[in-house]
Amino acid sequence: MKKRYAFLVLFLLVISISFGQNRYQIGTLPTLNIRKSLNNNWQLNFKSEFRQLFAEGITNSNQNSGYDYVHTDAAFIVSKKVGLNNKLAGGFLLRFTDNDVIKRSIQQFTVIKSLNTYRLGHRFASDQTFETDQDMQFRLRYRLTFDLPLNGQTVDPTEWYFKISNEYLNIFKGNIYDLELRLSPNFGYVFTDNNKLELGLEYRINNFINNDTRQRYWLTIGWYLSL
Repeated sequence: MKKRYAFLVLFLLVISISFGQNRYQIGTLPTLNIRKSLNNNWQLNFKSEFRQLFAEGITNSNQNSGYDYVHTDAAFIVSKKVGLNNKLAGGFLLRFTDNDVIKRSIQQFTVIKSLNTYRLGHRFASDQTFETDQDMQFRLRYRLTFDLPLNGQTVDPTEWYFKISNEYLNIFKGNIYDLELRLSPNFGYVFTDNNKLELGLEYRINNFINNDTRQRYWLTIGWYLSL
């Protein structure tokens, strides 16, 4: 159990040394997730995300700005359940910005463990991002997710649940390496077995290795539909 919390301890240590003058962003990340189950344990997933900023700047300075549209994502993932609690997945993402359409390929492996009234999810992933006139960006990712019902032993329709995730991204682009850390607590409400909503916050920090820390704070709103 101690190993499971080592990542979170590292995350909190990074936060503790990151205060001072650094870059920050504050915005929203509304998302729509649509899932379709197929035969033989196959599944299709579509995810769309619209990112917008409401504040951006440098702490302890006058270099601040207001609202800005960032981009819209459209991701398509196909997955297959392998074994009892494991899933292999792959797909691609299109990111629409003002000046370009960025392309990303995605590969991931997920393990879910149910322990009494809560679940632990481990996701191991990699992706490759292709942008015009830029070196390819390669990322290795690990995410640990914990969720539990707030009413009873399981999450049933018309009930709430709590979920928190902690993710680590190793980022390689040309000769540059960066490490990004993410922490995201969420509350979810299940309308029906095929319809739920999650609302929470996501904190991201990166570039602290290069002494040019960037911190981002997102209000997350996710709507999940199963067809």
